[in-house]
Amino acid sequence: MQHLKPLILSAPQKCDAKHLLAGIVTLRSGGVIALPTDTIYGIASLAQCKKAVNRIYVIKNRIETKPLAICVGTIPQVYRWCRVTISKALLELLLPGPVTLVFARKAALNPDLNPGNPLVGVRIPDYPLIQDLCRQLDEPLALTSANISSGISTVRTQEFQELWPYLDVIYDGGTLGHSESHRLGSTVVNLSQTGFFTIIRPGSAYAVTRELLLGHGLVEDIPDSNLISNVSLK
Repeated sequence: MQHLKPLILSAPQKCDAKHLLAGIVTLRSGGVIALPTDTIYGIASLAQCKKAVNRIYVIKNRIETKPLAICVGTIPQVYRWCRVTISKALLELLLPGPVTLVFARKAALNPDLNPGNPLVGVRIPDYPLIQDLCRQLDEPLALTSANISSGISTVRTQEFQELWPYLDVIYDGGTLGHSESHRLGSTVVNLSQTGFFTIIRPGSAYAVTRELLLGHGLVEDIPDSNLISNVSLK
């Protein structure tokens, strides 16, 4: 659906109840929103809604074989949708934060989200607005970067203005980050095999994430091209 102008709402770290409700109502009706995260701007819909997920692909001009990550608001929600292979203590050190963790997906997750792919990337961005949305909705968001597929990641809403006519709500959190390193997005780590990890995308938290995983006894593996294509998030 194309709009003359989407609803643009101010989005400080903690959003007021009225603005939060606007996003909840929009998402529950199958809408697509743009919002800030702890790295870059993203666009999101309900992961459990096939029609809304399809809209993301159309808006981004994204090929259907490129999977989307999910975003949740709490650690228990990670366990609800993913087969977690690491300790809860380590999981809580990684999330919330600028990382995407790839696990085997559970059957409860929408089969029309990344169909045929046994894995899914999951995030809890360290940004209260998106956490509040996920907690209130009590279901995951499909989340990807706010840009045309494979384009430059955005840290200001003005940088994805070509998408505005196709979005229902835009949360404007101003300029994200204090350096261009924010454009690297989240660090993506495959943790689907117990005891091993693979850095699929270095992102903005590569060094600290790798140190944490090695410090907890996980063995680093080398990524292969098939794995990278199966969890492409941009």
